[in-house]
Amino acid sequence: MSTPTGPASGLPVRMPRPRQSGRHRRPEPVAAPEGAPALVLAVPGTPSSAVRGLAEEIVSIARSELPGLDAVIGFLEGDGDEYPTLATALTGTAALRTERYELAKAAGREAAEPEGPAAVVVPLLAGPDSGLIARIRQEVGDSGAVAELTDVLGPHPLLAEALHVRLSEAGLARADRARLFTVATAADGIILATVGGEEAVQTAGITGMLLAARLAVPVMAAALDEEGSITAIAEQLRESGSTQLALAPYLVGPELPEGLLDTALKEADCAAAEPLGAYPAIGKLVLSKYTTALGIPAQPQGTPAS
Repeated sequence: MSTPTGPASGLPVRMPRPRQSGRHRRPEPVAAPEGAPALVLAVPGTPSSAVRGLAEEIVSIARSELPGLDAVIGFLEGDGDEYPTLATALTGTAALRTERYELAKAAGREAAEPEGPAAVVVPLLAGPDSGLIARIRQEVGDSGAVAELTDVLGPHPLLAEALHVRLSEAGLARADRARLFTVATAADGIILATVGGEEAVQTAGITGMLLAARLAVPVMAAALDEEGSITAIAEQLRESGSTQLALAPYLVGPELPEGLLDTALKEADCAAAEPLGAYPAIGKLVLSKYTTALGIPAQPQGTPAS
């Protein structure tokens, strides 16, 4: 028994730290609930060590935002142990969930029988691509696992932030509009390049409006996988007065077919930023799709830089 001044036995007692008061107090940490479904990141494109490294970095960002998160990677073009297919990843997460439950019961622990989806599948896609989404849905069905498929990552203000950063890294945009310095190579017109046809272009256009507000230059979306789309948008921007164009890939990276970007740069005759890659916002958006699907409160995010 303890007393108001300490433990009666003389043993130390861990006392809870008082919560910091005021508007700047740190938010209470959020952790993944025990027995929560796994986050399965569906990675399109041809697998490679670079693609796997990018996917692992994105998963690492998600885990850092939600401790205890069970996250695995499945490749649409997977070919075995090195690059497991999405169906294999889903089958594995379902089996592991059942195994953990049986081990807990065997050990005499109280454990609720698994129910609901075994996994939440998040496509690693900035925008919609009906062909890739159909393939992901097919893989989910082939796995036999109960899983929930989320929407793609965009449109979202964090993607506009990521695009801004990639352009500034390439010397094609000011890093911060509030600072009074010039960038000699700054573009005065941005082609927002995506894949997935007209639907993808329309969705990219929403993020494009957010990017245009950040840069104070016109931004227009075009499809890399539609012949003539990049050329037409480049001409339209030049006719409206833009003289120095830049191409910003509205793509994470793995979904970009080889050679398409090089062809687009020749057509537009301009410089380009790198794809979004493992920018921290991508990991946060992947996690946001997962937590939204499960109704888990996410950690508050800071205000994106302007």
